[in-house]
Amino acid sequence: MSARDDILATIRARKRPPTAHPPRYQVAPIDGDLAQTFAKRASLVNAVVQEVASLADVPAAVAELLRARNMAAEIHLPPDPNAQALAWASASGIELKTTPPGPDSAAINFAPYGIAETGTLVYPAAQERPASWHFRPGFEIAVIKASDIKTRLEDCLAAIKAAGAFPHTVNLVTGPSRTGDIEQTLELGAHGPKALAILIVKD
Repeated sequence: MSARDDILATIRARKRPPTAHPPRYQVAPIDGDLAQTFAKRASLVNAVVQEVASLADVPAAVAELLRARNMAAEIHLPPDPNAQALAWASASGIELKTTPPGPDSAAINFAPYGIAETGTLVYPAAQERPASWHFRPGFEIAVIKASDIKTRLEDCLAAIKAAGAFPHTVNLVTGPSRTGDIEQTLELGAHGPKALAILIVKD
């Protein structure tokens, strides 16, 4: 018998003690209002979360967010009809841009869905919602309706599927972009926005 056969025979002769199966994954219930849970979870990952009474209040809230960060009074709008239809004239002084945002820009996005369990924004790919609008800007301002916040990812995926053909990409955004690759030090803005603000529209 060769040394190789001897080693393999020794390994085969060993009997591993039986191990118990891991417990089934238990879905933790979410008590209370989904929008409040979403806001709490999103805040824990460095997102600024505000509630606004209606879509008409979004432009003024955007203007205040820009002032608070001492940023230029300009916002990049995607070709999303929801963003284009807002009453921007009510937010005097804001310059509207339709060009793609850059690392020093602020851009607005309408998130079709949100996940209360993790405070995550869900962006199904669509022509009117370019992915660049939530990867390129330094400051992303997301708008989401409270009624579009679902309990879990599975609920969002089911809603996307029910709405029609499933998109080729679904982007999930949880807080600003970050990395801890270098010496396990958290750095914001690694692969996208350094800052994220979320406006939850009550309805």
